[in-house]
Amino acid sequence: MPAVVGRAWRAVRWYVTSVMGDNAYQVYLDHQRRTHPGEPVLAERDFWRERTDEQDRSPQGRCC
Repeated sequence: MPAVVGRAWRAVRWYVTSVMGDNAYQVYLDHQRRTHPGEPVLAERDFWRERTDEQDRSPQGRCC
């Protein structure tokens, strides 16, 4: 039973972090390494700044 609860908790946590975009930088890194190996990647601070600026330039439906 504890294993089922743990698995359910991890699934909920994964879902929430995916929906909220908390894992966006890691997804970006994985994509860059997979499709553009050897090219420089943005630092995490620069990534979030660019992401926020892009959302301001091109607003899309979002809750906030």
